[in-house]
Parts: sequence; C-alpha cells; structure tokens
Amino acid sequence: MATAAAHADDVVAGDVVPKKGKKKLLIIIAAVLLLALLGGGGAVYVIKQKAAAAAAAEEDGGDDAAAAEEKREERSKHPPTFVALEAFVVNLADKETDRFAQIGVTLEVEDAKFAEEMKAYMPAIRNGILMVLAHKTSQQLLQREGKIALAREIMREAVLPMGIDVSMHDAPAAEPVATEEDEPEEDAPKKRKKASVHNPVKAVHFSNFIVQ
Repeated sequence: MATAAAHADDVVAGDVVPKKGKKKLLIIIAAVLLLALLGGGGAVYVIKQKAAAAAAAEEDGGDDAAAAEEKREERSKHPPTFVALEAFVVNLADKETDRFAQIGVTLEVEDAKFAEEMKAYMPAIRNGILMVLAHKTSQQLLQREGKIALAREIMREAVLPMGIDVSMHDAPAAEPVATEEDEPEEDAPKKRKKASVHNPVKAVHFSNFIVQ
C-alpha cells in the first residue's frame, strides 16, 4: 500500500502534470504563431496596397508635372507680344448726364511681326476703338459683362483696318423666317458654313479703366 501511494504521488508530481503543461504551452505557441502569420499577411497586404496607391499618385503627379513643364517650354519658345495703345478718353453715350471714360488698352498679339505691322494702321485702329467706346453708356462699362463685350469688340476693330474681318463670326447668323409661299426644295444644295477667320489679336487687357 505504501509503495502504491508513493508511486501515485510520483505520477502526479513528476509525470502527468508536466506533460499537461507542455501540451498547453505548445497550443499557446501554435496559436501565437498563427496569429502572427495572419497579422503579418494582413500587414503585407496593407503595405502593398499603400505602395501601389503611392506609385499611382506619383505617376499621375509625374504626368501633371510633365504637362506643366511642356506648357512652360511652349511659352518660353513663343513669349507673348503686347502692343500698348495710348489711353482713350471719350465722352460716353449717357443721355441723362455727361459721363466720360478713361481707358487704357493693351493688345496681346500672336508675334512681334504682327505687332510691327499694326503700327502702320494705328490711326485707323484707334479710330475704330474710339467709335466703339463712344456708343457705350456708363452703366454698360461698369458691369463685368460690359467690359467683356467691349474687349471682344476691340479685338474685332483692332484688325478690321488690316483687312481681317471677324465680325461675321462673333455670333451665329439668324436663320431666315419661312413664309407660306416658301416651299422646301429637296434638291437645293445645303448652305456651307463659313470658315472661321483667324484673329492675330489673342486678347485685350485693360491697364486702367475709369468711368466718371
């Protein structure tokens, strides 16, 4: 009896308990390794996604930078040419009271050669612009839309003395009104649209704009 009890104590103290502890320890280690592998795989996936997004953003940024650089090179090859006109002082078309405007105009043209050609026509160009200004009212010129319309008219008048007429292309032509006597002609040739006329004046800049 004493020998059996002692053997039982040895089993509890020396054999069974350590085996159970080792088994639990192996299970815990395996679980930790599994979690580490899963977490590592997720981290690798997230890193790859971030790297791909960064590469795409860098590529897009590179395209934008390349496009901007190309525009800068284009501007450096063809710098703008400006033609400054003497300031215009003109009475406006207001009927209630006397109003006048003092307007500084600078034309942006396509190249220096055309700017030089304009000098021979400058008296006629100034006359055309003055005629446009004289038909404007102070209310028209004080509005943004009026200034935009004036710039468009100046672009037209600036090249008209040089034989370049862009007035027919400022606005679409009105369609003729049909009457009862008009009959459709099936064989009638269709009217061709007029080709647009190139205007060497690219923009109109106002250096000063005073309406009193």
